[in-house]
Amino acid sequence: MPVSFGVLGPVIAQAADGAPLALRGPRHRAVLARLVVARRHVVPVDRLVADLWGEEPPADGAGAVRTFVAALRRALEPDRPPRARPQLLVTEGPGYALRPAPEAVDAWRFEAALAADPHGEAPPATAARLSAALGLWRGPALAELGDAAWVRAERGRLTELRLHAVERLAAAHLAAGAAERAAADLDAHVTAQPWREEGWRLLALSLYRVGRQGDALAVVRRARTTLRDDLGLDPGPRLRRLEEDVLRQAPHLDPDRADPADQVWESARAAYDTEVRAGSRARLESTAGLVRDLAVTGGGGLAQARRHRLAAVQAAERLGDPELTARVIGVHDVPAVWTRSDDEQQAAATVAAARRTLDRLPP
Repeated sequence: MPVSFGVLGPVIAQAADGAPLALRGPRHRAVLARLVVARRHVVPVDRLVADLWGEEPPADGAGAVRTFVAALRRALEPDRPPRARPQLLVTEGPGYALRPAPEAVDAWRFEAALAADPHGEAPPATAARLSAALGLWRGPALAELGDAAWVRAERGRLTELRLHAVERLAAAHLAAGAAERAAADLDAHVTAQPWREEGWRLLALSLYRVGRQGDALAVVRRARTTLRDDLGLDPGPRLRRLEEDVLRQAPHLDPDRADPADQVWESARAAYDTEVRAGSRARLESTAGLVRDLAVTGGGGLAQARRHRLAAVQAAERLGDPELTARVIGVHDVPAVWTRSDDEQQAAATVAAARRTLDRLPP
C-alpha cells in the first residue's frame, strides 16, 4: 500500500486513497518526522532518544523508541504478514530508516520543484510550477513538534526555501506580465517578512508596472526605514538602484516601454546579481571590464572610470592573488591617441601596483 508523508504543516501520513493513517501520540509523530528529516538515512536509536527527550531521557528511552517504531510499522504497513521484513520503516545497524519514494514526501517534492530548471521554460510555466510547489504547504513546517534543536533547524531551512519560492514566483509573474498578481502576493509577504530586501524590491517593481509610481516609491522608502530602525542597516545596492530608477522613470522598469537594449541590460544584470556570488573574484574582473567601457562613453564617464579603476586594482591586491591583479590592471588598456597622462597621481599608483604584482608573479 503506497503511503505518502507530510511535514509542511502538521506531521501526517496518508494511504494511497488519501485517507489519514493513525499515528497515535506526539512521540510517534516526532519519530516519524525525525526519520523523514534524515532523508532515507539511518538514525541510530541513541540519536532518536536524544532528539526526543533532550538531556533528560527516560530510563528506558531506547525501549520506548522501539515501541513507537513498532506502532508506526503497524500503521504504515497494516497488511504486512507477521515476521515479514518491513519495507518502509526498516531496521539497519544501530537504528532505523524510513525509505519512501522521493515523490512520497511533500517536502521532497517541494524541494525538487524549486531545484527544477527546465531549459527554455516560459515564465507562465515557471509560475505554475512554483505555485503548485507552494500549494503543498498546509501551515508551518513540523507544526506541532515543539522547539527541539533538530526541529528548529529543519523548520528554519524549509521556511527559508518557502520564502525564496514566494519571491521567485513573484519574479515569474512579473516576467509573464502579471504584475498585479505579483503585487497582491508580495504585500502580505513583506508584512510578515519585513527584513527581506528582495521582497520589498519586487513589490515596488510590481506597483510601478501597474502604474502606481507613488506607491512604488513609498514601498522603497518604507523598506529603508524598516531596515534602518530595526537592524541599523541601509538598503542593499539593488534596492537603492531601484529607487533611483523609479525617481527617473527609467525605461527598463517597464518592459512595455523599454527598448530591446534596456531589456537585455536589465535581464543580464539581474542574472549576474543572482548567480555570481558577492565578493567573488569574478566580480572584480567584470568590474574592470565595465570600467574600461565607461571610460569611452563620454560625459563624466572618464572621470568615473579613473576612480573605479584604481579601486578595482587595490581590491585585487588585497585579495592576495597576483594573477588576478595582473588581469585587472591589464584589462584597461590606454588608447594610442592619448599622448600624456590625464591623472599623474593615479598613474603612479597603478605603476606601483604593477611593479608589486610583477615581483610576485612567476618568472
